[in-house]
Amino acid sequence: MSVRDIHVERKGEIATLVLDRTAKRNALTHEMWKEIPALVREVEGDQSIKTLIVRGADATAFSAGADIKEFGTLRADSESARIYNEATHKAERALASMEKPTIAMVQGPCIGGGCEIALSCDLRISDTSARFGITPARLGLVYSLSATKRLVDLVGPAKAKYILFSGRQIDAQRAYEIGLVDLLYDPEVVESQARELAEEICARAQFSVRSTKHIISLILDGQSDDDEETLGLRNGSFDTEDYQEGVQAFLEKRSPNFTYS
Repeated sequence: MSVRDIHVERKGEIATLVLDRTAKRNALTHEMWKEIPALVREVEGDQSIKTLIVRGADATAFSAGADIKEFGTLRADSESARIYNEATHKAERALASMEKPTIAMVQGPCIGGGCEIALSCDLRISDTSARFGITPARLGLVYSLSATKRLVDLVGPAKAKYILFSGRQIDAQRAYEIGLVDLLYDPEVVESQARELAEEICARAQFSVRSTKHIISLILDGQSDDDEETLGLRNGSFDTEDYQEGVQAFLEKRSPNFTYS
């Protein structure tokens, strides 16, 4: 794996995880999958960073999926596939379980494993050139339960079945209509719009943002009633400096300057 195949860039309070194997439309190698958890830990541990954007290196592709050329050796049978699948699951879990909010900025193809990465992010912003597909049925594979659940949570069971049974690619407009994409823009503005949203999230109270993200994950996992943890988050927010600043800024009719990171 080239050090440039996948890397993190930082600018202000925003980090960007860049898939940078453009000659192969950012097809994900086993080594790239293995690298993602470590890069995510770096971002989580950097207190100056509040939001992560995941994107392809240029407008030609988000990711065409896992590099199928590796399948003959690294996924040749159930045992070798188990090792490979563990790497993809760890990468997916690392992104999905981040405390900090994540945004997938999708341009061009977002297929298979690329779609798995996008689904692991909190939000998906796309330009009109994007196309989405999840293709295990074309290869005789089975998509993981966790990735399938994220798809079902976003688009519902029937549309998830359509996407997975058919292996068809859908365009950005259709992806937006069914809820796979949250925001859709023209190609010339998608990057600026993604950054604008990330900056807006960075400007909000981070205790609120991260607590909300955690509570939503609990809801998606089936929790419907408050427990000691969720009540603690809600009640504890009143003791934070950001709460004091938010109320004072509202009373003074100014923008708040939240300091939590």
